[in-house]
Amino acid sequence: MALTAETESRLYRSLRVASGAAAHLVALGFPAAVAVLARPGSSESVWPVLIPLLSAPPQFSFLMTEALLIFSPETSLLRSFSRKVRVRAHWALQLLALLCALLGLGIITYNKHLNGKGHFVTWHGLTGLLAVLYAGGQCAGGVLLLYPKLMKNWTLAKLKLYHATSGLVGYLLGCASLMLGMCSLWFTTTVTGVSWYLAMLCPIITSLVIMNQVSNAYLYRKRSQH
Repeated sequence: MALTAETESRLYRSLRVASGAAAHLVALGFPAAVAVLARPGSSESVWPVLIPLLSAPPQFSFLMTEALLIFSPETSLLRSFSRKVRVRAHWALQLLALLCALLGLGIITYNKHLNGKGHFVTWHGLTGLLAVLYAGGQCAGGVLLLYPKLMKNWTLAKLKLYHATSGLVGYLLGCASLMLGMCSLWFTTTVTGVSWYLAMLCPIITSLVIMNQVSNAYLYRKRSQH
């Protein structure tokens, strides 16, 4: 028996709500799990890696995920608030994420310097650096949405489209760096078996949810207008 359009719509919305809820749980649970794994005393050299671990995973798994989910029509924690409030919260979370990223980058760079190790010689290090720089540029570009008159030849709708799509690229880049970090010797030694695969699944889940949200909000809508 074929599903009616109304039934399909409700089923699709239910799936979006469920996936959004899963993204919230992953965004909170993953960095919490990493913090427990990196607790003081769990390894001989935990402090050099503790702060980067606590600053980098929340940056992309919690802060940036929540910053983007704020605009989800189904699962936003602030959906009852005005768009202005959600925009301000988005800004605050993104700036906090950038500060966490810079903190982690600075500490791990200083630690490598103290130990005479090379800087940005792994794919994780290179993509992490690129993700931080990209996040900084994305935050700077977001200023144009607050003051769209600075771009006289661009409409506000076009600025929102480009900011959302470029933000999605930055988010995926951050998730890629996070996944490469989970291939490091410390992580693969600490997290083994099924737990490692579940950890790798976390950024994949949030990436799929964010991609679907941005696509529905901007790309599909843009295509339907033509």
